Amino acid sequence: MKYVILIQSNERSLAVWETLSDEQRTEFGRGHLQLTEEMAKAGVLVVSEGLGDPSLARRVSVRDGRTVTSDGPFAEAKEHLAGFYLIDCEDLDEATGWAAKVPDAAYTQVELRPVLDMSGWEF
Repeated sequence: MKYVILIQSNERSLAVWETLSDEQRTEFGRGHLQLTEEMAKAGVLVVSEGLGDPSLARRVSVRDGRTVTSDGPFAEAKEHLAGFYLIDCEDLDEATGWAAKVPDAAYTQVELRPVLDMSGWEF
């Protein structure tokens, strides 16, 4: 079963980040690299990425057959997705164990969600 661990950035997480020393920030980054390596060695990692700042984002929609875009940042957003881990585990308990190892979980929280398996769907 695949699960995604979502790492959000928001006012709370940014406030915590501001309290960290340079050494703690470096260790935080190393923690992500070490976790990625640990997940890969355990055979559960599908992919993991950090995401660019929302100011680099673009929203895309289609109206009346025409592509409409708007560039970030998006002022109405109080939080944004900062990164994710996509993992393949036996069950929710195993996925929860991995989510608890994400460095962000020690300071704020991460979100764990199952990925819908649409392989058996017919269209």
